[in-house]
Amino acid sequence: MGKNILVIDDDLYINNLLEKLLQKEGYHTFSATKGRMGLEILKDENIDLALCDIRLPDINGVEVLKSSRKISPDTKMIMITAYAEIRTAVETIKLGAVEYVTKPIYPEEILQLIKSHLKVRPKKEPRDNDRQKFIAGESQVMRKVIEQSGLVAPTDMSVLIQGETGSGKEYIARLIHRKSLRKDKKFVAIDCGAIPKELAASELFGHVKGAFTGAISNKSGYFEEANGGTIFLDEIGNLSYETQVKLLRAIQLKVISKVGGIKDIPVDVRILSASNTDLMQAVEDGHFREDLYHRINEFKLTVPPLRERENDIIIFAEHFLDEANRELNRDVRGFDHDVINAFLKYHWYGNLREIRNVVKRSVLIAGEGNVSLDCLPEELKMEPARVPHMDETEADDLGSQLKDAAHNAERRVIMKALQEANFNKTRAARILNIDRKTLYNKIKVLGIDS
Repeated sequence: MGKNILVIDDDLYINNLLEKLLQKEGYHTFSATKGRMGLEILKDENIDLALCDIRLPDINGVEVLKSSRKISPDTKMIMITAYAEIRTAVETIKLGAVEYVTKPIYPEEILQLIKSHLKVRPKKEPRDNDRQKFIAGESQVMRKVIEQSGLVAPTDMSVLIQGETGSGKEYIARLIHRKSLRKDKKFVAIDCGAIPKELAASELFGHVKGAFTGAISNKSGYFEEANGGTIFLDEIGNLSYETQVKLLRAIQLKVISKVGGIKDIPVDVRILSASNTDLMQAVEDGHFREDLYHRINEFKLTVPPLRERENDIIIFAEHFLDEANRELNRDVRGFDHDVINAFLKYHWYGNLREIRNVVKRSVLIAGEGNVSLDCLPEELKMEPARVPHMDETEADDLGSQLKDAAHNAERRVIMKALQEANFNKTRAARILNIDRKTLYNKIKVLGIDS
């Protein structure tokens, strides 16, 4: 590839991990554990892109970003931090950073970001048959979704895809694009929940130089990038009301205007949207525009949760077992009978994403032979609670017992989400399909120490 990437992070583990990952993809890498060391490398080397931690031992990442604009203005900067502060995100983007991501770092996510900003063609995607097996399974309910996707794909109808987190909504969107008349054009996927509300309009529609502090050049938005193709707006319900107004205009009139600009730019894109919450309820609550809802909902698809696709659970588990064996260089043959029973009984709150993580963790622990019950996380080993028999005298306490049980169950679910999100409350709220304010209230009411 011939691209030079600089990693600036005082965490040696993160530094080494990113270097190995990038070298494996064919990039030339440089690393620094301090901000000033990174700036020296920027002076001496032709760096195409830099990954820079916000918190560094000498100067912070914001200062590195400011200095890099003078030393090496053509270097693209992606800021990394474990502290998801919107104010800092807005500041770094306005100062010229191209992206802002939070730890923990996911290899696939960071590679996708790097490739998109370096204009590197991604690796060839798996064949349709492979992707179909990966997501679809054999359940009747999912086959119906696949069939309906095939029917709507050749049209230009906007499609709203609803389903829980990790259930495969983006897969369905990509499937529709690949079977559409726009399949030879771009498919641009956007996580609306990951874009700071203050920057959403700029990210979607672009901005002109001088539109705000830090807008040092004209920038194209996602709609221009997707022109002629398909745009996928994941978690569309997270867009602010003001951005919803601009999005509605773009869909209705097929034109956009950049932030700070006065010129209308024609765009031709097909709109696919997704949400893990009930958008109709959001309309009734006044959080989502009804006219926009009807524009994006010409055709609705609902991806069922994994717990409603019992026949597919073991199919997915075996697929992820093969995948984990390849990635971890293991030779695990299968699952013990007790493990299969545990998989079938479990609720799978995180759907495909959760079962993939559970299987990969179990393969790592097992090493060889079969995955046993001891390899599973504790929550999968717990038997479903039995309801004890009650006589009439005990029935009077039913209300308080149910309330206590509900609070305990809710506390466990929230703690599990917080642990999965490394106690990042914004990420935990997304896992739980609730907004951040609701999560804060529940943490307070339930007395969770986070």
